[in-house]
Amino acid sequence: MRLFAVCALVFSLWSCEDVIEVDTPSEDPRLIVDALIRVDTTTAFTNVRIQVSQTNGFFESIPPVDLQQITLTGLDGGLSAILLETAPGVYEKEITTAALSSGEEIFLQIDFENEFYVAYATYVPAPQIDELTQGDGFLFDEDDTEVVLRFTDIPDQDNYYVFDFGFGNFLASEDTFYQDQEFIFSYFYDDEVEPGDELTISILGADAPFYNYMNQLVEQSEDDLNPFQTPTLTVRGNLINATEIDNDEFFDNVEMENNFALGYFAIVQEHKASLTIE
Repeated sequence: MRLFAVCALVFSLWSCEDVIEVDTPSEDPRLIVDALIRVDTTTAFTNVRIQVSQTNGFFESIPPVDLQQITLTGLDGGLSAILLETAPGVYEKEITTAALSSGEEIFLQIDFENEFYVAYATYVPAPQIDELTQGDGFLFDEDDTEVVLRFTDIPDQDNYYVFDFGFGNFLASEDTFYQDQEFIFSYFYDDEVEPGDELTISILGADAPFYNYMNQLVEQSEDDLNPFQTPTLTVRGNLINATEIDNDEFFDNVEMENNFALGYFAIVQEHKASLTIE
């Protein structure tokens, strides 16, 4: 009798389940462009790698995109490169570091389904990481892991920086309160690292628009979201659909076009430091 009662109860619970249909937001697909070019000025060549995908349904995977062409052009004639597809949605090209770090304005054009998306970027320097150590403090939980980073602000100018702490964790910073000074701050990992793990942390140069873009993504994203891989939020970057914009009225019409791509195009100096967690 007891077994029958239990079975009857389970069947009753199962038979009362309803199928709930969830209406998820939908819009026309947009391109997602990860075009953050990190430059190490100690090397002669930089492997430029741009990844392009497309938004999809809420519960569906994000598919890579097969482009017609993707090019980088220096507006002063110092660079002309066609990137080649090395994997689905991944386009790469070895380019001299000098061409990327010269300060020349670089024009990115992406041709996709007879439309073209464009963006401009200029190389932005970054300071070196003077010291990276492990601390013993915590933020919310005693199991937090603290890393302490020390660097010196680039002098005599307003600066913006983006820190990459791995695991899709980024921090955007401006030098308003530490201009021309040495600056030390802590960053805390929760359950992402364990003793013996080697962390590689980067500081990237940034201009004001890239800083603002990253700051919005960091504020609106969950901790485990990599804003360059899967930007589910419609935070507007600097990639413009210029297919139907008249050249003479380009800058007047930029704010009016709606079929823009997600993501960002930036060329930045990167300095790294590594630390083994104890």
